[in-house]
Amino acid sequence: MSVIEKSCEVDVPVRTAYDQWTQFETFPQFMEGVEEVKQLDDKHLHWKAEIAGVKREWDAEIVDQTPDERVTWRAVSGSKNDGTVSFAPAGADHTRVTLRLDFEPEGMMEKAGDMLNVVDRRVEGDLERFKEFIEHRGTETGAWRGDIKPTGEVNEPGTTGGTMGGTTGGTMGGTTGTSGGTMGGTTGTTGTTGTPGTTGPTGGTPIS
Repeated sequence: MSVIEKSCEVDVPVRTAYDQWTQFETFPQFMEGVEEVKQLDDKHLHWKAEIAGVKREWDAEIVDQTPDERVTWRAVSGSKNDGTVSFAPAGADHTRVTLRLDFEPEGMMEKAGDMLNVVDRRVEGDLERFKEFIEHRGTETGAWRGDIKPTGEVNEPGTTGGTMGGTTGGTMGGTTGTSGGTMGGTTGTTGTTGTPGTTGPTGGTPIS
């Protein structure tokens, strides 16, 4: 098994750097060899990439995600391919991004590439390209501000422009109805409709 850990400092706030990293489908724009990342749901991703000249596809599960702190994942198909990216303040509007990968090379080509530090250099390059990508934009392309617990629980306070989108539910209901609902795909409740009063005889007082 090989372990790689690399860091870089980006000139954007922690929230901006973290939010951009939650936009997994943009990874091919700055990760060498990554052809496609498809988000299947809040916790699962499907990857297509070329590693040391070998094309591979695998599924990954996010097992721990805390806004503005870290994202941790593990492969659920294929060989071992786990990792964590963490975010820490590095002064005003600066962020230190650290990427750690634990993986098991497959086949002669990948093992040879590992011995020649091909993946090591690629990870370092990916971080530098991420730095250029987010600093050039100055703002994230979207954000997912939910969190995923190691127990598997997913909390979705809502999304902004990202892949997984929550909706605001609920409608106004009658005289005393309430509006709203919660973010993250939960539909709000319909309020109670009030009962209108009955009108008494002509010229009399309405009966409430």
